[in-house]
Amino acid sequence: MPSSRVVRVREPVEGVLATALRDGIDRIQADLEVTPAFSPEVEEAAEAAAASPRMPELDRTDLPFVTIDPPGSRDLDQALFLERDGDGYVVHYAIADLAAFITPGDLVDLEAHRRGETLYGADATVPLHPPVISEGAGSLLPDEVRPALLWTIRVDATGEGTEVTVARARVRSRARLSYEEAQAAIDDGSAAETLLLLAEVGALRLHREALRGGVSLPLPEQEVDARDGRWHLEFRSLLPVESWNAQISLLTGFAAASLMVYARVGLLRTLPPPDPRDLQRLHRTARALGIEWPAEQLYPDFIRALDPHVPAHAAMVVACTRLLRGSGYVGFNGEVPAQPQHAALASEYAHVTAPLRRLGDRYAGEICLALCAGTEVPGWVLDRLTELPDTLRASGQRARRYERAVLDLVEAGTLSDRVGETFAAVVVDLEEDDERRGVVTLREEGIEASVRSEDRLPLGTEVTVRLVTADVATRKVAFELV
Repeated sequence: MPSSRVVRVREPVEGVLATALRDGIDRIQADLEVTPAFSPEVEEAAEAAAASPRMPELDRTDLPFVTIDPPGSRDLDQALFLERDGDGYVVHYAIADLAAFITPGDLVDLEAHRRGETLYGADATVPLHPPVISEGAGSLLPDEVRPALLWTIRVDATGEGTEVTVARARVRSRARLSYEEAQAAIDDGSAAETLLLLAEVGALRLHREALRGGVSLPLPEQEVDARDGRWHLEFRSLLPVESWNAQISLLTGFAAASLMVYARVGLLRTLPPPDPRDLQRLHRTARALGIEWPAEQLYPDFIRALDPHVPAHAAMVVACTRLLRGSGYVGFNGEVPAQPQHAALASEYAHVTAPLRRLGDRYAGEICLALCAGTEVPGWVLDRLTELPDTLRASGQRARRYERAVLDLVEAGTLSDRVGETFAAVVVDLEEDDERRGVVTLREEGIEASVRSEDRLPLGTEVTVRLVTADVATRKVAFELV
């Protein structure tokens, strides 16, 4: 389930704008004390591990896996192959196996614990693992034999998972597809059967999600484009294949959680029920964006009614990430936690499908491997279960600050030559200790920013605001009530 908003550069930016973007991101990385670079010692250890991975005995290179990712991606965690099974399906899902390269307590492992997860923003990535592993020997690149955790999940005709196993295996992807390539092949009928089945199973899983009362935010990426000497920030339209692909990841996460809850040992991704105040704020945001949200319509049904191809709806989806606040991890051994559910998904859930980019996935994958094999969970995993949620919580907060800072930078750059102009907006939030200050959402641009007034701000009301600050250097955007 997407839980972050990523700003990508649509086309290579050159000249003054490229320098401003690069300098701004450099400042963000310095402020957050993160860097894409690894120490020479970690790089050397990673190169040695990449040259001599621990390959599993089971050979499933006969399965014609494909990967589906954003164009240009090289850190490929997941490859899939679907086939029919009577009136149901079998989902084969290969996940990169980091244990083939990392020994608990080695230099690469220690650095991964320090970083926690990969950071994404604009044209800069701060990887969790050295690229020689994450974009090379550990990545499920096409035509390369790779170590993987192979999930085999049987799905019935209604889209319900009925049986799951996971084992180490050697796999080989046949093709690296972008979302656009995969969607085009499905649409014109030239796609291999596995992609056509992905569309079938994905649609069934989305229907089951609705019946369950869950919702996965179709969180759009935002793209930076440079035209006419200016930055432009736009939402990228999501393709159906992206939702179908995400549903396979969710299916695997549900299966992993079921294994762990049944065995009373694991690492779950959790989310408490939403705060009613946040739901009220989202109703105001919908009004700001001109989207009808009847009072009797439940939040999951409202989300499913949104069309992320429409800019205002895409902005609404992004605003709904507020309800993901409070998400976290819980490790347990011997007793299931009192609150094991992910409220947005209406189920127990675990992160297991992105170990190249998230530290916790490696641990959760090892637990599921042991449970399916009927062996003891490795001691190095159990020893970390208590402290790991705190490590992952800290890295998640850092990732959100990084993504937010990149977005602030681009928003400031987008508006930097419009200081003094007025905009139509709606006040969507007030500061608790000073109701003359708050937050507005711009109706056309979908940008949220701070606003101030001489008097109490009219919460939930359409207003006209004047842009008083749009500073790229400080990444600040501010308005005043007209």
